[in-house]
Amino acid sequence: MRVAMIGTGYVGLVSGACLADFGHHVICVDKDAGKIEALKRDEIPIYEPGLQDLVRKNVQEGRLGFTTELSEPVRAADVVFIAVGTPSRRGDGHADLSYVHEAARETATALDGFTVVITKSTVPVGTGDEVERIIREARPDADVVVVSNPEFLREGAAIHDFKHPDRIVVGTDDERARKVVAEIYRPLSLNQAPILYTARRTAELIKYAANAFLATKISFINEIADLCEKVGGDVQEVARGIGLDNRIGSKFLHAGPGFGGSCFPKDVRALIKTAQDNEVPLRILEAVAAVNESRKRAMARKVSAMFAGNLRGRTVAVLGLSFKPNTDDMREAPSLALITALQDMGALVRVFDPESMTQAESLLKDVSYCESAYDCADGADALVIATEWEQFRALDLERLHDLMACPVIVDLRNIYRPEEMSRWGFAYSCVGRTLAAPPHPGYALPTGMLSLARARAAAPSL
Repeated sequence: MRVAMIGTGYVGLVSGACLADFGHHVICVDKDAGKIEALKRDEIPIYEPGLQDLVRKNVQEGRLGFTTELSEPVRAADVVFIAVGTPSRRGDGHADLSYVHEAARETATALDGFTVVITKSTVPVGTGDEVERIIREARPDADVVVVSNPEFLREGAAIHDFKHPDRIVVGTDDERARKVVAEIYRPLSLNQAPILYTARRTAELIKYAANAFLATKISFINEIADLCEKVGGDVQEVARGIGLDNRIGSKFLHAGPGFGGSCFPKDVRALIKTAQDNEVPLRILEAVAAVNESRKRAMARKVSAMFAGNLRGRTVAVLGLSFKPNTDDMREAPSLALITALQDMGALVRVFDPESMTQAESLLKDVSYCESAYDCADGADALVIATEWEQFRALDLERLHDLMACPVIVDLRNIYRPEEMSRWGFAYSCVGRTLAAPPHPGYALPTGMLSLARARAAAPSL
């Protein structure tokens, strides 16, 4: 089939490349001429494992192209996907639908023959109605059906998720449109991916409800982690104990510094605003958002607790900036609030991330960017693990110990075992777990945290 994909952001580019790989002919459209020219030069604007190879392959085989001109791809298309951004609107938290509405208006002028317009962007309930109104107002003669088909892609695993979906949600009551969507996704039939047909508004709500529920699991386990620290429990064992219950499941029960990224924060806010507008306050989600917002800065207090509350003049090394591994996405990453809070406490901050430092430069001020994890740790008073990249899971602890001015590690992702860190002589703090006994008697900090086992003679004493 002939597909026009409006938007070459995360959703649009991944979806376009995957649909082309299915055998469809896809033209991706974007107003950003610089981005389109970069894509034509085989330069991918985002980091997603496997995406560059997938784009290159389908461009070479003639199934995938890029342009800034919308009219011709839409005119020739059987299906038009709207996959533009819907960021939080400044001031009120509602989703900003200006890009969606603009795409709908421009699409309307170019429609030719029966066309299915599919909203792939994450949009509030009722957006499909507005898109249809815009198109029919501009083109009363258009033979068009507007469908909701939300995406459920995880950054870092987006290609796998697109090709092996848990479900495909299709919001339409139109039989012609259902047949077109079924043909689009026919290559997935071997994977037996279920297609769930619903009303359009229901499909829009499914997307928001899914993300809000996953965000709720994260905030829930983070609060349980706080309780574990007070009563001597282990949040990882608690998470495993409840996650083995099939009614709950183990996913998204990993305690840490809070959720971030392009989806959960803005989607939770948008769903809360939609509910308020309809006089149905979602108290649970309001608490989820509040817990997450306060948690990010609270992680800085874990670092200061290792120094009896005083970080002034201390050098803190932060490993990981992106909101999760295997992406360079810095949108609402916990590291941003963490680093700002550390700086407010008087710390000097240096950072390293395998992929996201270029994106971070416009968001973080007065930090030092390092070339490796060990370069970052060299001479640091504390090391904070903020993102669980694979390369941070097997650091040379002996080398790390020798490089640091004070062997203090604050592990916000629980990727190391307390007893292992104790054995190597680190003062170690983590999230929601009981710490091992101090390696040397007499070094306990006033906060009850472990103190360092040994430090260089030049390092300030704790």
